[in-house]
Amino acid sequence: MTKRVLLAAPRGYCAGVDRAVVTVEKALALYGAPVYVRKQIVHNVHVVASLEAKGAIFVNETDEVPEGKTVVFSAHGVAPLVHEQAAARGLKTIDATCPLVTKVHNEAKRFAAEDAEILLVGHHGHEEVEGTAGEAVGQVKIVDGLEGARTVQPTPGKKLVWLSQTTLSVDETLQAVAILKERFPDIQDPPSDDICYATQNRQEAIKAIAPQADLVIVVGSQNSSNSVRLAEVALEYGAKVSHLIDYAEEIQDHWFAGVETIGLTSGASVPEILVKDVLATLAEHGYRDVEVITAMEESLLFSLPPELRKDLKAAGI
Repeated sequence: MTKRVLLAAPRGYCAGVDRAVVTVEKALALYGAPVYVRKQIVHNVHVVASLEAKGAIFVNETDEVPEGKTVVFSAHGVAPLVHEQAAARGLKTIDATCPLVTKVHNEAKRFAAEDAEILLVGHHGHEEVEGTAGEAVGQVKIVDGLEGARTVQPTPGKKLVWLSQTTLSVDETLQAVAILKERFPDIQDPPSDDICYATQNRQEAIKAIAPQADLVIVVGSQNSSNSVRLAEVALEYGAKVSHLIDYAEEIQDHWFAGVETIGLTSGASVPEILVKDVLATLAEHGYRDVEVITAMEESLLFSLPPELRKDLKAAGI
């Protein structure tokens, strides 16, 4: 039996996650600990624990931050109300919202100003969806999955547009939109695709690997939408089994029974060190032949939030 690993590229950190994590690290270096962060800066257990060890304090809401302190908003974005609450407490805010999420926020604001009703394809309760919906209070209906697309009831007589959460399955989003267009032929498209480039590229890479894989391992956290989607896409495209794990220690010996080819990837909020740990564990089980399967080269970088750049410059850093 020839044991091998097909390693997806791209994988791991996207530009928005890298920017958000570096934002917290730079804020800690510049202002000193503690720096408060509203919600998880990105949806990854390891990243959050690492930043906590450096002095970051994660809170659910701004009212948990002492007055006058610094708070970082996560990569998933926040509603305008959160900015207002922070201002009322005199907090210094650093907005680490991914620029691709900000683009969707701006689309929501523009359509709301046109008095359109927005059908937002995304998951109920996800921070990104809550932030986007908060840009157009009372003008958003959330469409959660294909069943949501089949059952959503827009306000009669309203101009309709659709937007989407950036980290969904590309295929399922297209299916949901197709259902919406069949039900509401006049629904308007956003000016550009909302699914983020990193989500799409990571899904394309695992689609190429899945048909050849007896087992797919996705490194990522359970609350990471894009990581969960990778595990689902692997199964949809032919992988016999897929598992979503945070750490290499979670790998079970019985997973390897009869397995020749293992596909390996990681979600957009996962540092590469965690993938290397998995590769080391796989090598211990005889899977030393590693082939990289590249779907797309990525070179996008985002600059740090302007409020942080200004303070770093003033401090000569």
